Amino acid sequence: MPSAWARRPCYARAMILRGVLPVCQTPYLKDERIDYSTLEREIHWLLECGADGVVAAMVSEVLRLSTDERREIAEFLCRVAGQRGAVVISVGAESSFVAEELARHAEGCGAAGVMAIPPVSIAVMEPALKEYYGRIIAATALPVIVQDASGYVGRPMSIDMQARLMQEHGAERVMFKPEATPIGPRLSELLEATGGKAKIFEGTGGLALVDSYRRGIVGTMPGADLIKPIVALWRALVAGDETRIKALSAPLCALVSLQTSLDAFLAVEKHLLVRQGVFANTWVRGPVGYVLEDDTRREVDRLFDRLMEVTSTA
Repeated sequence: MPSAWARRPCYARAMILRGVLPVCQTPYLKDERIDYSTLEREIHWLLECGADGVVAAMVSEVLRLSTDERREIAEFLCRVAGQRGAVVISVGAESSFVAEELARHAEGCGAAGVMAIPPVSIAVMEPALKEYYGRIIAATALPVIVQDASGYVGRPMSIDMQARLMQEHGAERVMFKPEATPIGPRLSELLEATGGKAKIFEGTGGLALVDSYRRGIVGTMPGADLIKPIVALWRALVAGDETRIKALSAPLCALVSLQTSLDAFLAVEKHLLVRQGVFANTWVRGPVGYVLEDDTRREVDRLFDRLMEVTSTA
């Protein structure tokens, strides 16, 4: 159960969405209920490591949570983190009705923004997809981050449709997290289609962070496990410290490149959270499509050790 402190009322607070906004992993107890004590520890750790806020999204396993659990996590993140950083809640759903409800709930909790993937069980045609996002935007006064999650699920969204959403509702109401490949060229296309006004977040776990920053992103949404090197790299990019950028990006990219699917991200990230004393276990709700076998785990550990060494000395 959430701690007494975390059960305090939610606080609505205006926050600027930018910088390093890590996506929390969801910890579980042995019976697969959410471990709120560990989740609270994770949130505090992320903020203490320099995160500008926290996000509930794909690697939070939102597709494996019940609607009630999604509401509980939204309330919990806003209570625990809302006075210290921006909270973004994923509200994507299989129906516009449910997505609208989740968006209104997130706003009521005090979230700074919401993010939405398209429905994943059907191949939504573009007019219907545009209407889906339009209904979410109309349901809340918060910024809505349009997440093209086709790196994990679904099909790539057209640049034209995304640009039209922003042009119709404004750059303060519609933001983006593009994950369709090729990442860099599509990011630049989106910026060009919006006259350079689109506010875009990098979503590759840091793999494309350097290139994306130089193309014009406003922030990054990595997993929680690599928060220290990601914060260090973001700060180096802002400062224009090319020596530090080069030192950090090479081992970071080598490690993230081992994570080739959503379940691979979950397995590696939870393993590294256990290594850092944040999580007590690596449990993921099944069924899962990836298991971290011994040889890969040893390589993950080797690359992580190297990355943390560079982070501490860069």
